[in-house]
Order: sequence, then C-alpha cells, then structure tokens
Amino acid sequence: MSDNIEIVTSTTNTAEMAAKFPVIHPTPIESKMEKGIQNRLLNGFENWNRGIEAWQKWCGTLYTDASIYNVHSVRLTMDGYKTAMRATLRNNDIQMGDFHNMLISGDWAAIHYDIANVNRETGAVKPGTVMEFVKFADYGPELGVRVVEGWAGTKGADFRGLSMIQRPAEKEVQDKILNGVLNTVIPDTDDLAVKYPVTYPTPIETPLCRKIQDAILQDFDQFNRGYEAWSAWTDNFCAADFQYTRDNDGLVGLSLTQYKETVASHAASADVKRVSFDSLIVSGDWAAIHYRFTSTDRATGEKDVGDVMQFIHFVEDGDGVKATAVWTK
Repeated sequence: MSDNIEIVTSTTNTAEMAAKFPVIHPTPIESKMEKGIQNRLLNGFENWNRGIEAWQKWCGTLYTDASIYNVHSVRLTMDGYKTAMRATLRNNDIQMGDFHNMLISGDWAAIHYDIANVNRETGAVKPGTVMEFVKFADYGPELGVRVVEGWAGTKGADFRGLSMIQRPAEKEVQDKILNGVLNTVIPDTDDLAVKYPVTYPTPIETPLCRKIQDAILQDFDQFNRGYEAWSAWTDNFCAADFQYTRDNDGLVGLSLTQYKETVASHAASADVKRVSFDSLIVSGDWAAIHYRFTSTDRATGEKDVGDVMQFIHFVEDGDGVKATAVWTK
C-alpha cells in the first residue's frame, strides 16, 4: 500500500462531512460517544469513496486487529473482511451516497444508505441500498472510537461462498449462534421483553421510544400467532398511508394490502417464527431492528434459520404509535 494515499482522519470535520453525506431522516445524536461514532461513519464514507487502497489504510483507524465483521451473516476477522471487500470491488466500483438513516444510541449505530455500483468494464451504474449494524468502543485518547463488531446485510445466496474465506474459530462461533437460533424454544410468557430478548440492548429512554419498543414486541408476538392474527393486528400497527419496501426483491412502496399479500404467500409454504433480536435501536421516531427467525418448510419439514434488518418510521397515535413505513433487507 502506498504511503502517498491520502485519507481523512479528522475528528472535528463532522459538519463538513455531514454536508457531503446528508442524512435524509435525521434522529438525535447527543452524547460525546454518539458524536464520535457519527464522525467515524462520515469519514468512513469519504475514505471508502477514495478507493480500495484508501479504505484499507482507513481500516487502521476505524478498526482494531480484533475487530469482527459479519458480511451477509458470515463472521469474518479483519483479514477475511478485507479479502471479501477486495473481491467485491474487483469488477465494480461501489460509491457511497446519502444516508437514509443514521441511528446512534449508546455505543451502537444502525445505518441505511444509498450506493451506486459502477461496472468497471461497461460503466453501467446500478443503484442500491445497504443496511449495517455496528458496535463501537472508545479505546481512549490515542486510538479513539473504533469498531468492535459489525453486521452488513443478511444471510443470502452468497453465504456458502463467503464461508470459504472464514477461519475455523469464527465458523465455530457462527455455528453456535445459528444452532442456538435453530433450537430456540420461545418462552411461554406474557412478558414480551423476556419472550423476545435483545442480545445487544441499547438505551430506550423517552416515552415515545418506549411506545415504539412495545409496538415492535407486539408485532413479533402477533406474527408468531399465525397469519390471520398478524393480519388483523397490522390494521392497528400500521398507519393508513403505510408503505413497505424490500428493494432487493423489487418490492418498493407496497401498500399495507400488498404487503399482507406477500406475507400470506410466504406463509402458505413456510412456517416462520421470529425468535430474538440481535439489536433493537430506537431513536427519535425511528427504530432499526436486526432479528433472527426460523423457517420450516411446510412440505418437507426442513427447518432453517435466517435474519432480517429493518428500519421503521413511527408516528404517535393516541396513547400508542403506528408504523408509516418499513424498509427491509
């Protein structure tokens, strides 16, 4: 790597970088730790857009040697993560764009952002979006705020291929997590916070945030009662102008009725149970959730596990809240 590669490492340029990479739906960022995370994220976008060598140099500031990144649910060391990113950028130049969301709470961040995939051979541009959940720690004055572990995207078709660059120690941890989800017995309790635990809890402090948390837990529970129960519940959970987007599958701006139709179609062939949250981050009138589920094929009985990332916008409605929009990966 050339020593002449220039990267941005300032901790006082947040306003400048925020103007370059604006957040479409801003939420509160208040504590010193949260502002440190915000700065790292913004500088990270700038350095990524300068090319793979700049990003690799920036890794020495954003991560530690012990940092872990889970790419599409494949747990990787930093060496593995760099290998995966180099392979990703071999045929395409990926440029970071605006943030849809940057939710930061405690030592966690959840981001949803635009990208442009530029084919290096043809120049063709394909837009897309990415979701990530990232845990940070403050390593003191010399090292500053750095990533402990991150999750980019969810388990998909490339799971087996990415697993080929995984070290045995990381595969062992990953398999333990996935087997734990597969064999989970959901507790029989009315305490939904116990029934659907959060592996990495973050502060949920305001009355609005607590209402949002309660609504999400209720949505989990109603979903697990079966399609008919969930379908009736969503009439209360969702606002009249609700929209659902899962752009990876070409589902953009679905109405509540259309969203129900997609869920009903899937429920006919698979029994899906939402099991637990990795993260449930609430800030302002937004929530970002990363959760695990099991899916049992109704024809074969084969059972598998997966994960979902969602960003959900809420509005207050009487004593509760309603969801106006959901973006899903």
